[in-house]
Amino acid sequence: MITLALSKGRIFDETLPLLESAGIRPLENPETSRKLIIGTTRADLRLVIVRASDTPTYVRYGAADLGIAGKDVLLESGSEGLYQPLDLNIAACRMVVASKSDFDYAGAVQRGARLRVATKYVQIAREHFGAKGVHVDLIKLYGSMELAPLVGLAEVIVDLVSSGNTLRANDLKVVEEIQPVSSRLIINQAALKLKHEQLQPLVNAFDAAVKLRG
Repeated sequence: MITLALSKGRIFDETLPLLESAGIRPLENPETSRKLIIGTTRADLRLVIVRASDTPTYVRYGAADLGIAGKDVLLESGSEGLYQPLDLNIAACRMVVASKSDFDYAGAVQRGARLRVATKYVQIAREHFGAKGVHVDLIKLYGSMELAPLVGLAEVIVDLVSSGNTLRANDLKVVEEIQPVSSRLIINQAALKLKHEQLQPLVNAFDAAVKLRG
């Protein structure tokens, strides 16, 4: 049995066409089903539905043979014990630094000011500002990151941005792009050796589907 870890929402929705290109369809919709383990039209492949941030953990410890995880999650949690053969180019967005529209971010950095940064991506933010030599106080939040600058909790935020509509609606602006983010296929290194004959055709199918989409 091959176990593929997926999270609900955008990653799941954008993975479906890739699975279908390999002739695989889930037997139930995780958005409406209460089941956390879902069978597929391929008898030896099942899906486990997990939180996006937990996907690397399930794969790293072998509870899933492979999974699909955002680059942001992999950078934040570490990718030890994981093989990443493919960038699937799905769930694309950007990791950015954002602030209130009237905040002079460039000036603050140039003056060497110490910044308060609100983010759930503490490791990514630490590495980014450390590389720039900017002194920061990191404030970990789990949601509504845009609120932090509005109420004075932080001068800037580090977060994922897709359309940017939420930032604009709250009078925030992107002041720096850290890096583009998309989702990767990740595989447990032990499973890759022990189940190579089962996994490689699936990897090849994903690869072909990604190339077909351009």
